[in-house]
Amino acid sequence: MIRITEQESAYNDIDKMSVLEILKGINNEDKTVPQAVEKVIPQIEKLATAVAERMRNGGRLFYIGAGTSGRLGVVDASECPPTFGVPFDWVVGIIAGGDRAIRRAVENAEDDDKQAWIDLQEFNIGANDCLIGLAASGTTPYVIGGLNTARKNSILTGCIVCNESGPIAKESDFPVEVVVGPEFLTGSTRMKSGTAQKLVLNMLSTTVMIKLGRVKGNKMVDMQLTNHKLVDRGVLMVMDELKIDYGQAEELLIRYGSVRKAVESFNK
Repeated sequence: MIRITEQESAYNDIDKMSVLEILKGINNEDKTVPQAVEKVIPQIEKLATAVAERMRNGGRLFYIGAGTSGRLGVVDASECPPTFGVPFDWVVGIIAGGDRAIRRAVENAEDDDKQAWIDLQEFNIGANDCLIGLAASGTTPYVIGGLNTARKNSILTGCIVCNESGPIAKESDFPVEVVVGPEFLTGSTRMKSGTAQKLVLNMLSTTVMIKLGRVKGNKMVDMQLTNHKLVDRGVLMVMDELKIDYGQAEELLIRYGSVRKAVESFNK
């Protein structure tokens, strides 16, 4: 398999470039990423629709990946509870090598095609759940093995990769293949490929949560009020929705603990 993500950069002698030339080169490449994502919106739509349906019926969403891809999955999963007020086990991110791999590379962790399924067993993954494999290359054994075993257990599978027709896509019911081309720094898939995966993850989890009713209008009405900034944001949401002053809105928010509950209590 010829991996586009490993092809040589279109930029030569970057070690001889000025700082400005390097920055402009990276930025020029980054501009192409949203265009690549736009081309696969139909693929993302199919995946998001299927995931939302499973989760609406009590299923959970799991991400597995290695290196940068794994870290992006962990980030997206960890941001769902504070953003949408969902339980911490609704969206789960698992990285090859375990949590220590979030900060430091774990040697050969991505090459074990049996370990992902072992990791998933800790969460009692089952037929109602969804599993999305994240791998820029589309060939990571850890991800391939996890998806393969998941399919055998009737678990819905998807992927977000940056090469076409790879083994991970073939193990996925709903593949998303965002082809961003060679990286500015040859083979450095934490750059354009990582950006593409992050954009798709943003689109996927946000869309799913909206369809699950975790957003009202355009507001995060179930967000966790974990700091002063978020409390103030919540107060402003309540003020806007109920047309009341700051003090009244703050009192309601503190009493009921969420924008949604504060608004619902006022309207009873």
